[in-house]
Amino acid sequence: MNATPSSSDPSPASAPASAPVPDLSLPLGRPPRVLVTGAGGPSGVCFLRGLEGAAERYAADLDPNGAGLYLVPRAYRMLLPPGDAPGFAEAVLRLCRRHAIDVLVPTVDVELVALARVAATFADAGVRVLVSPAESLEACLDKWRLAEACQGAVRLPDTLLVGASGPVEPEGGYPAVAKPRSGSGSRGIVVVRSAEEVAGLPQDGSYLLQEFLPGTEYSVDVLTDAGGRVVAAVPRARDKTDSGIVVAGRVLDLPELSGLAEDTVRTLGLRGVLNVQLRENRSGKAALLEVNPRPPGGLSLTVAGGVDMPKWAVASLLGVTLPERIAHRETAVVRHWQDVVLAPRELGDMGDVTEAGRPAAEGAREAAA
Repeated sequence: MNATPSSSDPSPASAPASAPVPDLSLPLGRPPRVLVTGAGGPSGVCFLRGLEGAAERYAADLDPNGAGLYLVPRAYRMLLPPGDAPGFAEAVLRLCRRHAIDVLVPTVDVELVALARVAATFADAGVRVLVSPAESLEACLDKWRLAEACQGAVRLPDTLLVGASGPVEPEGGYPAVAKPRSGSGSRGIVVVRSAEEVAGLPQDGSYLLQEFLPGTEYSVDVLTDAGGRVVAAVPRARDKTDSGIVVAGRVLDLPELSGLAEDTVRTLGLRGVLNVQLRENRSGKAALLEVNPRPPGGLSLTVAGGVDMPKWAVASLLGVTLPERIAHRETAVVRHWQDVVLAPRELGDMGDVTEAGRPAAEGAREAAA
C-alpha cells in the first residue's frame, strides 16, 4: 500500500524539524545490500519502499506471487521455506552468504525467534540482523508472558488465563475479550458476555480473558539504535482498517502514548523497529494491548510523519550513531493499492529458488499492525 501526500501537508514552518537521514552508502563506501523477508506482506513492502534509492534491495518470501518481490529486479528476488520449517535460519544464512548481504530485515513473526537465536552466526558471516534478543521476542509473541513481563511496569488491562484456577471474570466484568495466547492480527479474538461463554472456550491455557477496553486504539511505532536506546516513538491513530491493515490514519503528538510505548520496549529489552498497540480504558487512560516486535505494516505513516525508520535502522546496524531523539510531525495519511505491471513471463520468475520450501499455507501472511 502507498501513502500519498496532499497539497495540505504540514509546512516546514508548522512542523518540528527532524534529523536529516544519513547517507547509507557512507559506512561501507557503497549502498548496503539489504535483504527483507516477508516481502509479500505489508511490513515487507513498507520496509522495501522505505529503502528505495538508498540501498541495494533484495526481497524474499515463500510465495512467488508476493507483491514486494516485484519491487526489485529479478536477480534480487528469492524464495524461502516457511519460517517455522526446520532449517529455516540456515537456509536464510546460505542466501545471505551467496548474495553477500550486509543487513537482514525479517518482517514475519514466525521467523523472528529462529533468526534471533543464531544472530551471532550471521554476524560472523558479516550479516547484521534487525532483530531483538530471542528471550524478548518469546515474551512478546506469547500474550500471557507479555502481561506477566510488563506487570507493574506499564498500565495493563486485567488479564486472566482461561482454564487456570482462580477468577473467571476480569475487572470491569463482562463483556470481556478472549484471545489466543499466540497469533497476529485479530485471528481468534472474540467478545464474550458471560461465564458460560468463557466455559465454551478452550480450557487448556491457550486462551486469555482480558478486560474490555472501550476507548480509542493507537499504534506506536518505536525505533531504537542497535544497543536498544529508544530514539523515536511515533503514535498514530488507526482511523480505518481493512483486514487488520491501516488504510487511513493520523500521526499524532501524544507524549503520554510515546512514553508508555518506550517503557514497554525498555521493560522487554527490545530493539530495532517495532510496534506497540494501546487502547484507552474506561477512564480514558491508554493501556498495553500487545507488541509486534518487528516492522509494522503501517510504517509508511511514520515515514510520512518525518521519521524514516527503515533508513535509520539500517544506518544504526552499519555503525552510524543515531541522534538522541528524532522528532516527528502530526500528519494524516490515506493509503491505496498500487499495481506492479509485469511482462507475463515475469510473474513467478525468481532469481534464487535454491532454498524454496513447500507452498504458502492459506492465511500464513502477517496481518501486521
